[in-house]
Amino acid sequence: MPLLSVNKVSKTYHSRLLLDGVSFSVERGDKIALIGNNGTGKSTLFKMIQGKVEPDEGEVLHHGTAIAGYLSQNMDELDVSGNLLISEELADIQDKMHEAEYRLSTADDATSQSLLREYEKLTARFEALGGYDYEPRMKAALAGLGLANIDWTRDISGFSGGEKMRICLARLIVSRPDILLLDEPTNHLDTEAMEWLESFIRSYGGAVLLISHDRYFIDHTVTKIFELENSHITAYRGNYTDYKEQKQRFLDDQRQLIANLEKELHRQEGVTQTMLSHRNISGYHAREKVVAKLSDRLEQERAKITGGPLRMSFKLMPEERSGDENKKLLEARKIGKTFPDGKVLFQDVSFEIKASDKLFLVGPNGCGKTTMLSLLLGKVDDFDGDVLVSGSSRIGYMGQFVPFEDETRTILDELMTRSELGENSARNLLARFGFRDIDVYKEISVLSGGERSRLYLCCLLEEKPELLFLDEPTNHLDIDSREVLEDALADYNGAILAVSHDRYFIEKCRSKIIGFFGTRVELVDSYEIYRKKYASFTASEDEIRAKAASELRASEKERKAAERDAAKERAPGMNRAQERRENAKRKERIRFLEGRIAELEEEQKTLEASFGPDTSPEDYDRYAKNSEELENMYSEYMELEES
Repeated sequence: MPLLSVNKVSKTYHSRLLLDGVSFSVERGDKIALIGNNGTGKSTLFKMIQGKVEPDEGEVLHHGTAIAGYLSQNMDELDVSGNLLISEELADIQDKMHEAEYRLSTADDATSQSLLREYEKLTARFEALGGYDYEPRMKAALAGLGLANIDWTRDISGFSGGEKMRICLARLIVSRPDILLLDEPTNHLDTEAMEWLESFIRSYGGAVLLISHDRYFIDHTVTKIFELENSHITAYRGNYTDYKEQKQRFLDDQRQLIANLEKELHRQEGVTQTMLSHRNISGYHAREKVVAKLSDRLEQERAKITGGPLRMSFKLMPEERSGDENKKLLEARKIGKTFPDGKVLFQDVSFEIKASDKLFLVGPNGCGKTTMLSLLLGKVDDFDGDVLVSGSSRIGYMGQFVPFEDETRTILDELMTRSELGENSARNLLARFGFRDIDVYKEISVLSGGERSRLYLCCLLEEKPELLFLDEPTNHLDIDSREVLEDALADYNGAILAVSHDRYFIEKCRSKIIGFFGTRVELVDSYEIYRKKYASFTASEDEIRAKAASELRASEKERKAAERDAAKERAPGMNRAQERRENAKRKERIRFLEGRIAELEEEQKTLEASFGPDTSPEDYDRYAKNSEELENMYSEYMELEES
């Protein structure tokens, strides 16, 4: 039996049909990517599965006790309050369990049975939510998502937007719902965190249904693709690469079918006219019906390959380049950046950009990629080394957040103001960037993030730059728009220096990778080579940190020993017999703790192995008390060992 069934669901918003009789099912173990252009209804479908949006027609069924957990890409829809290491639901159940325990301790025989049943339900729910090992699993998930060294006591509301999103993602995956609904889960994640999430999804025992524009992420996580296009869903087996091959075969077959239908329609129209000219009226009317049916069929088949309204189609071609394609446009000589507090971001970095180079800055969040881009653009003054730029080169830049001087201008006005295009030419160009018909009269202030990026890029390319600086250019773009942009950049008759986390985009367009390894920066040939070298680098860093921690512990012990020796020197008359007795007590306590810890750990393993539907409340209570006792004993043991 499937976990989830969506049966003939339809939904219309503001007279626009988003979903038209959509049906599919999700089985346990399924890993599915829901793809489609922005605005096609993917997030709406997720909210229907969650029960937050009602379909106009059809139904969404959760079979049995299947629970769906949802991560929204909208921060306003997320719970960003409370304690990091326990969910609000678990905290509430814990409070109720403590209350039930107290009532049981004072209850008489008449009421104890009903209280016991209530307690059993609470403990069963607590276990089902993973309450007994929630904290260590939450710490592991946060570490995997790049939040290992944070203050665990801090309220979630005090973290940044990106950190809150990762905390909510960690909370969701630790809660282990039957179906994970992830809407753009890679937003705010660097490469290491994305790779950890990929591994988690592949090994997840439940079902995963995700929305993502990160094709590399989709390729490494899913086994099915659901494409939402023209209000319908088409299912494909395999990952994104498999989908592309299957979709291309479908399009080739569909175009051939359309060509055959057009040919047959033309022939039938000719036959119809012949019958009319020969006054064969009954035959003429019969052929008219054939022509009408063929026309309807042709329109239906054409609709299956009609693209959405926001597809982009353009070429990024600066003016014809003359001279050597290896002409040097920019050279960085031993550049470095150190903050006033002494923190080194990067140092001693040298490379050059030639007229045909397409270089990508790659590294974890916070390593300095955007800072280096700003430095090369002349936006950072305080740095080491030299940056030499060809005086004759035209440079263009698009950052993550694109500014416009006048937000009240329309899309059409903005392009005409920044170029020498007439209205017809400007409208034709805007149509290639997805702005058609009355859309060109929208004010900039009402545009979405993706629309702003497309408009800015459209205006920028009219300046015909020879060197493009791009900071996360695929942000806010759907997959179709990304692929058009990639094809254009791959054919671009100019140089590019880009920052991106989009691994598919990087591999398709790059000629070289400028990889960050701590404060060191190195030029490598491909993204895969960079990841292998970075894995070796982080392993070495872990060894260095572990060694430093060990040396710190050793020096701390030496310091305490020195303090004890100094105390003895300050008190030469100290009672030696008393000192021996104290030392003997300490050793005896250590032996006791070692034995008791071993007993408790063994008991915990036995209890964990026995947990199931028939486990008694007493066993859960004993497990919780053992955990608390172990925690206290570990702390005492460490203090005695170091004293």
